[in-house]
Amino acid sequence: MKKSILSACICASLGLLSFSALAHQAGDILVRVGLTTVAPDDSSSNIEVGGADLGVGLSVDNNTQLGLNFAYFLTDNINVEVLAATPFSHDVNFSVSDPLGTGDKLAEVKHLPPTVTVNYYFNDASSAFQPYIGAGINYTIFFDEQFTSANDNAGLADLSLDNSFGLSAQVGADYKLEDNWYVNASVRWIDIDTEASFNLNGTAGKVNDITIDPWVYSITLGYTF
Repeated sequence: MKKSILSACICASLGLLSFSALAHQAGDILVRVGLTTVAPDDSSSNIEVGGADLGVGLSVDNNTQLGLNFAYFLTDNINVEVLAATPFSHDVNFSVSDPLGTGDKLAEVKHLPPTVTVNYYFNDASSAFQPYIGAGINYTIFFDEQFTSANDNAGLADLSLDNSFGLSAQVGADYKLEDNWYVNASVRWIDIDTEASFNLNGTAGKVNDITIDPWVYSITLGYTF
């Protein structure tokens, strides 16, 4: 009888150990690589040149790049994650069709959106499915801002966008495949606001408020060290 009870306890303990192996643990380092899409939920104030309102705003299109992120688990339930990626490249378009006779596309802008997030995992130790929620901060760096050749020939020059600092939030989940391998899906919202300045035939122009506020979708493959 005692042997049966002891055997049952050992089996139960081994079962719990095998379940807990499905969950992340404090000290884990998780590296993910995959595809990340930035889909702006954008709006802007109108373009101004020499103080005159042109009555036309801007829009920004989607872009997909190689996404990278790195997470360190402070506890079994909490990690700190850094989102990185190859530079995103977005077409900047007029909000109405071809107002200057130079085509709908105004310019092209590149950016990097490094984001630091603290995530909370619900961590059901018996499940390979590990959902989480998180919040953090973002610093978006704009660079290589260029007007199209048609707009450049029309006298537009010196396009510059201010860098942006804002909050972010996300939901996501890891699913354990085998050993230390995971597949991940996540959705982020990032607060990105900027201003643009430029010159038109030597006259200063600007767009005071460009709200990008993208939804960021990632599908990645991860490995835990």
